[in-house]
Amino acid sequence: MALIPRTTDLTLERARMNNLPHETSPPARSRIAELIPGAYFYDAWSVKAGDPKLPALAQFQKALAQTPSWVNTCMSLRNRVVSFVGLKNLGALDNVNTFRNASEYQPGERIGIFTLFENTFSEALLGDRDKHLNVTLSVHCTPPAQDAEVVVTVTTVVQVNNFLGRLYMLPVVPMHRLIAPTVLKAVAKA
Repeated sequence: MALIPRTTDLTLERARMNNLPHETSPPARSRIAELIPGAYFYDAWSVKAGDPKLPALAQFQKALAQTPSWVNTCMSLRNRVVSFVGLKNLGALDNVNTFRNASEYQPGERIGIFTLFENTFSEALLGDRDKHLNVTLSVHCTPPAQDAEVVVTVTTVVQVNNFLGRLYMLPVVPMHRLIAPTVLKAVAKA
């Protein structure tokens, strides 16, 4: 069920001109690219960084801290509904300490609804693992070329482990396609 970008050329050009998140290909030289073969679902969204000096994890902190309230309402509803079938409460997406330096986070610590797996200046890998799904998220910053702008790409890869995981993904995919670019908009702000 890997998704090929559905964005038309005209829509993509408008998004780039207005520095809005747009669907793209995952960065070829990213760590998450290794997880894509065989994935049940993946997608990637990019935007030019409003603050190009921030490392990848700080870009993620910035995005989560500005999560729109409707997204947190959706997460709260998700947490209530899945509790009836024994899935875990992930908490709120914007549950992030904006005063903590991104370099202070260690693998295994929680940031928002995710656990940090790896953290370098140019890429942070986060995610969640359970018996139903393995979700991995990459926040990747392109290394700036001379006078080039830094592009932040958020890639999500999902490996499904069983039927409940597949069932769970039915409502999640369309919601993810709304939420991911909405949250990423904050990265474009200076």
